[in-house]
Amino acid sequence: MAAPTPIQKPEDEWRAILSPEQFRILRQKGTELRGTGEYNKFYEEGIYNCGGCGTPLYKSATKFDSGCGWPAFFEGLPGAINRFPDPDGRRTEITCAACGGHLGHVFKGEGFKTPTDERHCVNSVSIKFVPTNASG
Repeated sequence: MAAPTPIQKPEDEWRAILSPEQFRILRQKGTELRGTGEYNKFYEEGIYNCGGCGTPLYKSATKFDSGCGWPAFFEGLPGAINRFPDPDGRRTEITCAACGGHLGHVFKGEGFKTPTDERHCVNSVSIKFVPTNASG
């Protein structure tokens, strides 16, 4: 799968199309409160798209219950997610490869029994679930 087409908008345009909470998290690298996200304990079949630009990011088959209080995935769709070291050097930020929206952080080597031994800890506000059976 090819990398998504870059989506660039001025911040005032993002502010106009996103809710204040989406803007705070996706554009200002905020974090929703632990255990409060809509998709934390959600396990339906479908695809999780970027909450900002709609780019497909994760398949529901890669979601698992990590107990961290945020939705957790063990891998994203190929080319859909970029990784950047946080300035503190302790974490790796994950962003939508298309619009640069902040998704959360990825952690490796925590011992989860997943194929990648990774945990993509994602803010629910940063993603939008689309059911497999949705017609479009």
